[in-house]
Amino acid sequence: MSVFIIAEAGVNHNGSLELAKELIDIAADAGADAVKFQTFRADKLVSKTAQKAEYQKQTTDVAETQYEMIKKLELDEAAHHELIAYCKTKNILFLSTPFDHKSIDLLDCLGMEIFKIPSGEITNLPYLRHIGSLSKEVILSTGMADLGEIEDALDILTISGTPKERITVLHATTEYPCPIEDVNLKSMQTIGSAFGVKVGYSDHTNGIEVPIAAVAMGASVIEKHFTLDKMMKGPDHKASLEPDELNTMVHAIRNIEKALGDGIKKPSKSEIKNILIARKSVVASRPITKGELLSTENITVKRPGNGISPMRFDEIIGTTALKDYNEDELI
Repeated sequence: MSVFIIAEAGVNHNGSLELAKELIDIAADAGADAVKFQTFRADKLVSKTAQKAEYQKQTTDVAETQYEMIKKLELDEAAHHELIAYCKTKNILFLSTPFDHKSIDLLDCLGMEIFKIPSGEITNLPYLRHIGSLSKEVILSTGMADLGEIEDALDILTISGTPKERITVLHATTEYPCPIEDVNLKSMQTIGSAFGVKVGYSDHTNGIEVPIAAVAMGASVIEKHFTLDKMMKGPDHKASLEPDELNTMVHAIRNIEKALGDGIKKPSKSEIKNILIARKSVVASRPITKGELLSTENITVKRPGNGISPMRFDEIIGTTALKDYNEDELI
């Protein structure tokens, strides 16, 4: 099955519908399967006095609160309709992460079939119960979580009505950008083994090598932030890919996907023609007379491989030459 690549636009539209559409264009052109935004009401998500994260302080106005920052990044219902319609014209799936109950209901009414749960909501029981009750496909991010918290979240989702077979769990590290030594990519495989679920990876590192490695390690879903320009003002631009980087990542993932193959070890179509050239046969190491005993003194192993296989070397030793041989002639 093909790796499901989510190009995470998030709030990198900066509140502009036109910029959101440009991001959809970029994701579609790169070959991503889905482009994902964020659906929230600032007054339902964060208190008026909540502080911003350190990475947000570095990329936005220091004086504003977290509420003031995200209030400017809301997408209303009309914007959702417009972006969904635009995604259809670009043949890319529209996704959005809800951050509150009204946003869950809105996305459900809009017909969204895959619900992405962000890392910050993994300990939000009412939220998890709400999404679980929809019995849709669920992608669960696990940044900042340990195995016990993941288990609790999965229990809530399944008890609420979403079968485990419909849940994909993403390993993630909630820091922007994530230090490479904090990635702990093997955790993705630990999650899969512990819970018997499909796994993937939501990447916040700089660059593209880690999500590519995740695919080689079995990720079925990859999520990665992208932007028009890393230098734009906003909380997430700096830790996002630019269009050419997104293109390169998607292309590399598709190549890794092909390279993984079916796991059956056998000669490939492209290498069969090289067997006779690269392998060796039993040949005369010097002229041999008919009736002479064949031994390590007069036979050896050389290319090409269209004669008797060297794996039968011991069978040949001690037998009698049935004809004269010239040096290098196949036995």
